Amino acid sequence: MQSIREQIIQKIVAKLTPVATLQSATIQRQPTIPTDRSRLPALLVFPEMETVLRINERSERELVLRIVALACGTVLEEPEPIADRLLAAAHSVLMTDANLDGLAQSLEELDCEWQQDDADMALAAMPARYRITYRTLTHDLTQKG
Repeated sequence: MQSIREQIIQKIVAKLTPVATLQSATIQRQPTIPTDRSRLPALLVFPEMETVLRINERSERELVLRIVALACGTVLEEPEPIADRLLAAAHSVLMTDANLDGLAQSLEELDCEWQQDDADMALAAMPARYRITYRTLTHDLTQKG
């Protein structure tokens, strides 16, 4: 049995996969090497951190995920609007099911950044962070609390 945390991450990737497909993008979970330009635009999903508050036999957990829209410009369009469309579509899908089919108590957007490497003006990254609150039994991460 997988932890509730892993189930949440997999659920988010599954919800974002059709978004990426509709935007002619790829989706990658925690890539460990730089994404090849041939795979752009892309949505990248990174679990960042988790905080835990123990409440008797239960633990309330806050998982922070970073979702990055990564895009390369074209002859017709700068990379920023491409990344923005991709992230806006991902955000819309995530916020329509804030309890992730019953796995979480809430999902909220924390922040968004705009990143561009001065050495590569044809590439834009737009990371957004989301906090997902969920509960488990203190002694068993696979059981909802």
